[in-house]
Amino acid sequence: MDTTCNTTKYVINYKLDGVRRFEFAQLQTDSVEEARAALAKLHDERDVITDIKVSKAL
Repeated sequence: MDTTCNTTKYVINYKLDGVRRFEFAQLQTDSVEEARAALAKLHDERDVITDIKVSKAL
């Protein structure tokens, strides 16, 4: 049984408390929901994360 997941390196552009930021993440898709879940692992639940945009990293 193959349990490996195919992932691609993406860059997530977003605003954290109004300040523009970016992070790289290995994601299965370029969905905002998956990106938001990845960012939630990096930031405190009180942080305000908005304007999420996902694109393939070069």
